[in-house]
Order: sequence, then structure tokens, then C-alpha cells
Amino acid sequence: FIVLTSNVFAILGLRAMYFLLADFADRFVLLKYGLALILMFIGTKMLIVDFFKIPVLASLGVVAVILAVSIWLSLRLTRKAAIEPGAGGSI
Repeated sequence: FIVLTSNVFAILGLRAMYFLLADFADRFVLLKYGLALILMFIGTKMLIVDFFKIPVLASLGVVAVILAVSIWLSLRLTRKAAIEPGAGGSI
């Protein structure tokens, strides 16, 4: 019973998180560009590993900063669009 209920609650929790992220998906307009930058950074890191080794923590920091900035700019950009008159929002 404990295993069954824990699995059910885990599935329900993930489902709620999925719907939460699905509602926010249209607000992350710049996320694809951030992910493209992350892929370019990782690819470059893999190409230069024989010449220069970038520390793991530095790589994680770069990835985290790029991801955070792209999400922050996306939310800021879509908030401005939602605030503008005639954007379909109600006050």
C-alpha cells in the first residue's frame, strides 16, 4: 500500500509540474537561443579539450548563467508584451 500510494503521489506531482511548465512554455521565447549558446559552448569545449581544459565548475557556471539569463530575459520580454494595452489581458 505504501509503495502504491507513493508512486501515485509521485505521478500526480509530476503531472502537476508538467502542466505548470506547459502554461509557462509560451513565455520562454528566448530559451531556444540560450540552449543554442549552451550547445555551442559545450561543443567548443569538447573541441579544445586537447589544448585547454576548462574546469567543470566553470563550465557549470557558464551553463547556469546562460540558462538563467535567457529565462530572465524571456520572462521580462513577455511581461512587457502582456502589460501593453490591447494585448488581450484584463485588468
